Amino acid sequence: MQLMRLTLFTDYSLRVLLVLATRTDSLVTIADLSKAFDISNAHLMKVTHLLGKSGWVETVRGRNGGMRLAAHPSKLRIGTIVRHLESDFALVECFGDDNRCVLTGGCELAAVLARAMQAFLDELDRYSLADLANASPALMVLPLWQAVTWHAPVRPPSIEVVPGVAQALLSEPAARPRGKRAG
Repeated sequence: MQLMRLTLFTDYSLRVLLVLATRTDSLVTIADLSKAFDISNAHLMKVTHLLGKSGWVETVRGRNGGMRLAAHPSKLRIGTIVRHLESDFALVECFGDDNRCVLTGGCELAAVLARAMQAFLDELDRYSLADLANASPALMVLPLWQAVTWHAPVRPPSIEVVPGVAQALLSEPAARPRGKRAG
């Protein structure tokens, strides 16, 4: 359950950052985002607090307050954001601080998972917040009163993700001929 909570926190954080990347000339409120994304104010307050502490988001208190991006979206790398937001990448016990696995030091699983995690983070490092905002036309039509003020020419996403696609991406790959490695 802890992993699910962290994943949703990162998801909500990235959504907030994407909206802020496209609405640079006005303050966006938690209430606006809560309504647009159907996420509770309490969750978004926690997200906003951490994003403010990170220095990526500037928060303005008071009646006419809200938040805005504190850096240009092209300067914020997705890998950096995810590393900051996710406190635990321990997919297996031997990656954690309280490792008691008797296989530690003699198990190829840890090496394979470490390489896979590095490849995952390397892929995220290839993209900036601006890259994602520019490939997300749905951001331009969110029901927010703040006008879209920054974006480069929008291009369609590189893969269409709809319910069930995540499961398909995680499903077992087609059988490979024996003796051949991927890559």
